[in-house]
Amino acid sequence: MGKTVFEKSSSGRRAFTLPPNDCPLEGLKQLITRKGPVGLPEIGEQDLVRHYIELAGKNYHIDKGMYPLGSCTMKYNPLINEELAGLGGFTGLHPDQDVGDVQGALELMHGLERALSEICGMGAFTLQPAAGAHGEFTGMLIARDYFLGRGEKRKVIVVPDSAHGTNPASVAICGFTPKTIQSNELGLIDPAILEKEVDGETAVLMLTLPNTLGLFEREIAEVVRIVHDAGALVYMDGANMNALLGIVRPGDIGIDIMHVNLHKTFSTPHGGGGPGSGPVGVNAELADFLPIPRVIKEDTGYILSCDSDKTVGRIHSYFGNFNVLVKAYAYIQTLGARGLKQVAMDSILNANYLMNRLEGTYSLKYPGPCMHEFVLSARNLKKNGVRTSDVAKRLLDYGLHAPTVYFPLIVEEALMIEPVETESRETLDAFAEVMERIAQEAKESPELLTEAPRHTPVRRLDEAAASRNPDLQWRPEEK
Repeated sequence: MGKTVFEKSSSGRRAFTLPPNDCPLEGLKQLITRKGPVGLPEIGEQDLVRHYIELAGKNYHIDKGMYPLGSCTMKYNPLINEELAGLGGFTGLHPDQDVGDVQGALELMHGLERALSEICGMGAFTLQPAAGAHGEFTGMLIARDYFLGRGEKRKVIVVPDSAHGTNPASVAICGFTPKTIQSNELGLIDPAILEKEVDGETAVLMLTLPNTLGLFEREIAEVVRIVHDAGALVYMDGANMNALLGIVRPGDIGIDIMHVNLHKTFSTPHGGGGPGSGPVGVNAELADFLPIPRVIKEDTGYILSCDSDKTVGRIHSYFGNFNVLVKAYAYIQTLGARGLKQVAMDSILNANYLMNRLEGTYSLKYPGPCMHEFVLSARNLKKNGVRTSDVAKRLLDYGLHAPTVYFPLIVEEALMIEPVETESRETLDAFAEVMERIAQEAKESPELLTEAPRHTPVRRLDEAAASRNPDLQWRPEEK
């Protein structure tokens, strides 16, 4: 463990010196006098720079290693797209500029909307939502207003237990009541169960496709028929769209509303608090319900139109996270139709390769074949006193990021793994070798796991207590 910046402090050292204050003190009724020192470290500039370089080296990031986080699609994104989004013509824009001054930006947004509509087989898209959950919220508002406009008081949203965890929350916040249905032994929606749960009270079936087990709904045609026959809509959580690009267009299989995550599928680094983007697509019948303003192409150029008496209104200040839109547009234009399909094929290949490599070492409740991700289980290690959290902590000792753990809830001791399309076979093999080694350690020396991590700057923490009662004071005696 290196020293903190306070431990490197030495009295009298300075990184810079401010000139004397030559501003008059007039107008101040009462001078504020500090009663004691600020408590900042006293350190030279060179030592300060070296300190933060040392800290930066401890950070884990996509340029350092893979993120096998299931459901999160933490992949490498081309740096050229970052450069394009940073061009002065984009970064210098202000959202209050006159429409005539931002025709290029509007053309890009219009082009991205049309591209997403073509990729997903939808009638129209809004680019306003700032994240996937925000897209879900927008989709539920559209469904709510659609049924209100028809004079139908439908209140129930059916959510499979294989859906993303944000789905029930988005349902509830829009005034609907979520109803969970269980998956069958294959981890898929059972049409017979669904038909019993869908009735005149049902507004929407909200499914994740592929689902959180990484599985495609094999009975999707029958599922959509059942829902539509009941007069309800089908909403697709498209956060896992990287597995479908160029292979399946959701609109072609009867999806009415969906969202995609530009910050997962279309080239914006995912994580670190944002920015994100969760565009929502709808079929042609629901296009008028989309948020305003919408970018419309006319003979004289592009305009921002608010011409809709059915719109759910604004759901974001201005027009969305524009820099994310630039990166997504560049990604789509660079790859083209063939390249986007290759993304999906590579994500499926990598996931199935890794799943088949590890299924004999860890439990696999739903063997697939999978799409972009799969869910292992560490329940076979419990007889040695080892749990999923121990496996995740031990991975840190090997310099690897842990997978998503304990989700989805329908798999005991879940390890949710998404190798993503950008990782090489060599990287996947290296990860698999460590996972196999950890499983062997669980049999021979389980304490290596239950006491892990051993070689990180901070040893194992009580995460719940740490988040509720953070203690940031450094105590060298408690190494």
